[in-house]
Amino acid sequence: MADRTTSSITIDADPASVMTVIADFPAYPEWAGQVKSASVLETAEQGRAARVRFTLDAGVISDDYVLGYEWIDDTAVSWHIAEPGKMVSGLDGSYRLTETSGGTEVTYELAVDLKVPMIGMIKRKAEKVIVDTALKGLKKRVEGR
Repeated sequence: MADRTTSSITIDADPASVMTVIADFPAYPEWAGQVKSASVLETAEQGRAARVRFTLDAGVISDDYVLGYEWIDDTAVSWHIAEPGKMVSGLDGSYRLTETSGGTEVTYELAVDLKVPMIGMIKRKAEKVIVDTALKGLKKRVEGR
């Protein structure tokens, strides 16, 4: 998983408010366009999700899989594939939050590996659509609260 897609956006809110929305997995279908469902399977000691089952429909990439999460306070969260799906064999990503004078800069990094062969350019385009849609949805969700 050498190739990663990275993008950033500034959200007019503090990091804790942004992380609250990121950690609210059952609400993902309301703002994360490609996520059709998200169910927390296991919770970590700090009360945030440790394992989450997702149903994703991102056009070229549609699948059900489980991700494992690691949280660093309100500054970062990373995830990796815990149970691959029929199409998705690897999915690593992270949100990094940095407080700025204009709010919080959120950097989303994502790498997807598929069980089916796909031209790298098409895979990266799908990753970019997922990342950009998620960042815009997150901004709208946080600023609309």
